[in-house]
Amino acid sequence: MNKSTLTLAVTAAMLGQTLSQQAGAAGFFEDSKATLSARNFYFNQDIRNEDRGGSEEWGQGFLLDYQSGFTGGPVGFGVDLLSGYGVRLDGGGDADKPAAGVDRVPGQLFPLKGNGKAQEDFAWLGVTGKMRISKTVAQVGTLRPRLPVVIANDGRLLPQTYQGGQITSNELKDFTFTVGKLEHSKERNSSNTDSLSIEGSNNPATGQFSNKFYYSGVDYRVNKDLTLQYYYGNLRNFYTQHFFGLLHNWQLPVGSLKSDLRYFESNSDGKNGSASGRAEGYRANGYWSSGSSNRYEVNNHLWSAMFTYSLAGHSLGAGYQQITGNSDFPHLNQGGGRVLYLITDAQVHKFHNSGESTWVAKYAYDFAQIGVPGLKAGLNYFSGDSISDAGKDNKEWERDFRLDYALQKGALKGLSFTWMSAAWRGNDVGQRDIDENRLSVNYSIPLL
Repeated sequence: MNKSTLTLAVTAAMLGQTLSQQAGAAGFFEDSKATLSARNFYFNQDIRNEDRGGSEEWGQGFLLDYQSGFTGGPVGFGVDLLSGYGVRLDGGGDADKPAAGVDRVPGQLFPLKGNGKAQEDFAWLGVTGKMRISKTVAQVGTLRPRLPVVIANDGRLLPQTYQGGQITSNELKDFTFTVGKLEHSKERNSSNTDSLSIEGSNNPATGQFSNKFYYSGVDYRVNKDLTLQYYYGNLRNFYTQHFFGLLHNWQLPVGSLKSDLRYFESNSDGKNGSASGRAEGYRANGYWSSGSSNRYEVNNHLWSAMFTYSLAGHSLGAGYQQITGNSDFPHLNQGGGRVLYLITDAQVHKFHNSGESTWVAKYAYDFAQIGVPGLKAGLNYFSGDSISDAGKDNKEWERDFRLDYALQKGALKGLSFTWMSAAWRGNDVGQRDIDENRLSVNYSIPLL
């Protein structure tokens, strides 16, 4: 288990000052919020084109989220606590045996024991010290960023968290500035903290890792309908990344049209930029011609456009994404799952391969329009081709369906049910045809 001595020391100092000197100040307790969330989660993934075990696990998760207010005065201090606990209800199989020799392979929802079987339960605690000056907030400790260059994953029983520091400022009207540094990740199926890496380098035994991911950016709300974005990310010794985005809502005489334009430019950094560094294992996935001197070097350019028309509960979207460069789209990936700020962030795959062109079609309906509030359904389709490979045109497609229902009244108001179903097929090297289903029941109880 890796931890940042600096992060813990700064957090402890902030907590000490908060609790010992100013805990009784107005606002610290009065503005505190606490929520206990429960998630019952079933996961099933079936490999369709190989005779091998898939994944089937079931668990109950609990997440306690406490957020204090700030102490009084021009400089306010506070503390947040986030604690997760997961209980295995069913998680058969043995990850140490060949996949062809077992019916199920665990590891999607729970950490693995030394014998390859899923643990009966796991738990973790995250602490965040925070300080506020005017409209600027600094945080040190456990973070769950949701930014174009890094998004914490919440696609399983418990959420992924990061360890680091972040400053968010709203001092200027219509501008939100963000700057931060991440050092470690706690994956969604683990209670340990891990260093950071990318696809191609994240093998726990043979890969390379970094404890320095720097990021910064700004959101500019030009008006109520238009937002412009710029963000920068840098995983030291792996890659740098620039992001430009535009979000626009156009109210039409009938319905509305949302436009979402995105562009990422990613290049090598540090050791990934040298042949000797790549020989040490600082590598990206992708495709390079035989004998290329730039083999495994990050070089990726991605642009996309998504347009969504909404009317009376219906929404219909169409989009296109194009990738150029030799490497796959780089992003933080420690091997435990990821969420990408792409219009192709599908349930199973991400359509982020070098050279890939992807068409996207989406439809969703809110049944409140016909008198069934709380019921929503959505269907997405992704079709990718031109994936770079020697002598052939690799392709892939995915169909995702989602159904949500939340109780609107009664003692269990807010209790929600979700079914997510996906099918992925393709001919890319090393990929397996997958059918996947996820069922979850969620309920949150406000404690403060």
